[in-house]
Amino acid sequence: MKRIVLPLLALIGIGASDAPGPHLNQIGFRPDTAKRAILAAIGSAPLPWQLLDEGGHVVAQGRTAPFGADAASGDKVHRIDFGSFATPGTYRLRVDGQVSHPFAIEAGLYRPLARAALNFFYQQRAGVAIEARFAGSPQWARAAGHVREVVTCFKGPDLAGTNWPGCPYRLDVTGGWYDAGDQGKYVVNGGISLWMLQNLYEIDAASPPFPDGSATLPEAGNGINDLLDETRWEMRFLLAMQVPDGQTLALPVGRQGRGPYRLTPVDAGGMAHHKIADRNWTRLPTAPADDREERLLYPPSTAATLNLAATAAQCARIWRGIDDGFAKRCLVAAGKAYRAALRNPDIYAAQAFNGSGGYGDGDLSDELYWATAELYAATGMPELAEALKRMPLHDAPLTAEPSWAGTAALGTITLATATGVVPSERTAARAKLIALADRFVEEETRSGYHIPYASTAYSWGSNSVLMGRAMILSLAARFTGEERYRDAAVDAMDYVLGRNPLDQSYVSGFGWKPMTNPHHRFWAHQFDAKTPGPPPGVLSGGANSTSFPEPASAPLKGHCIGQRCWIDDARAYAHNEVAINWNAPLVWVATDLTRPLAPTR
Repeated sequence: MKRIVLPLLALIGIGASDAPGPHLNQIGFRPDTAKRAILAAIGSAPLPWQLLDEGGHVVAQGRTAPFGADAASGDKVHRIDFGSFATPGTYRLRVDGQVSHPFAIEAGLYRPLARAALNFFYQQRAGVAIEARFAGSPQWARAAGHVREVVTCFKGPDLAGTNWPGCPYRLDVTGGWYDAGDQGKYVVNGGISLWMLQNLYEIDAASPPFPDGSATLPEAGNGINDLLDETRWEMRFLLAMQVPDGQTLALPVGRQGRGPYRLTPVDAGGMAHHKIADRNWTRLPTAPADDREERLLYPPSTAATLNLAATAAQCARIWRGIDDGFAKRCLVAAGKAYRAALRNPDIYAAQAFNGSGGYGDGDLSDELYWATAELYAATGMPELAEALKRMPLHDAPLTAEPSWAGTAALGTITLATATGVVPSERTAARAKLIALADRFVEEETRSGYHIPYASTAYSWGSNSVLMGRAMILSLAARFTGEERYRDAAVDAMDYVLGRNPLDQSYVSGFGWKPMTNPHHRFWAHQFDAKTPGPPPGVLSGGANSTSFPEPASAPLKGHCIGQRCWIDDARAYAHNEVAINWNAPLVWVATDLTRPLAPTR
């Protein structure tokens, strides 16, 4: 058997797998789900495989199914399916003279991953010290960063020449989650991340995951579900980013290109500031407590305002009966934000600032649909039901998994699952989600590595695309009880945990070859041995074949294919950064895979 490796990659040592044996999920499999492995091998004849127990005894065997050339990896591959074997234990897979590392078959396989992935959000908290007893080790403890963050708006010229007048107020925006490898806090990316964790609670509200005391959080033992404790940390931050009532601000109305912008005074009360971030980028590494850059509020945007409206309406639903005062506060804020967005429907996020990510979005119809769906589910107001029906996205098929810039699926998920939604609306929403899941299942037939993504182009944050698709597939499994949807979700998880051509687990601390050098300003031991590596449960952005903006990844450009365009290097922010909107679907999917498959009524 000959390994298929791109010649130049072998020469420069980038992107090629150095581990022998079949590629598979490096932590293992549940007894009752699909169990697949991929072998990169030339030849069209099936090859014998054997499953070995800890004593080296053959407990299952079969022959590979040749697939042939896989355009997304550059490999010629054979597929191995041992899904019918369900006996718990530790095993190795032997095929064509090569043997895998050990892996488990275990019912509770995903519980440690779900817990670790959720703990990522505690460790990304701003405004509070991270304690070793909750972070898991003294190496991840750190002093509080950005304490008492009472700030005002950016004032003066931006990089494009727009002269911003600032604002006549200061907001206390202490807390929330740092977004990614930087220490900015963004309403848009915070919105989808918060929504996913709140949704994870809401869809199983009768017996929600992470009951009080099950997660390692300072709030454990307070009588509140631990997942809700974590989401409230971010929800309070988003609420704090709302512009006070009666404030007139000069903002760019309509599409105006790159700038300088023409600013128009508008009634901005109830809108949300797009972000709070540093004036200039901090160096790598910089612990949050060591950040000496000026912190500023950046101009409100309609996208951020609709993110606030959507998540606050969702908050109002899930906190009713738990903390009615907090639920009411969320609903009031949601209403203000929604009305502000209707009043200012086309204020796009200004981009010409240094020191923070842009999160610009030129299409806000999906955010409006999402926010309307959330408020309708929270209030049952007929006016909102009618507004939904007038929106093209209401009747249009879903075309993509959820992302920070594409939130239509979020609104549809709420219509499909939230209590209080009329049955006809729920039925139609579920049909749309199942149809999208069917498309993802079909894509597996065209993927050599048998994942629900058939494209050869891998974008920035591609692993979140796989996890977002796994969410849709898991929901389809809930709605129908059909194993094929859950198995396809498992396929997506298998990919990020090692069933890929690089034999790479993209999750820190999990598998025999985990990600170790994320682009992050505190988990930065590649830059300074005094700083730690990442804690377990952190998801890398993953393969990116579309952009190579840093010197670290530049050698890959033009010399890698799809799934092979990745490097475990802290300098490679476009390939190996971590982010809340990537870890949120990881928490959702890993947690869903701890529950039995049963149809949701």
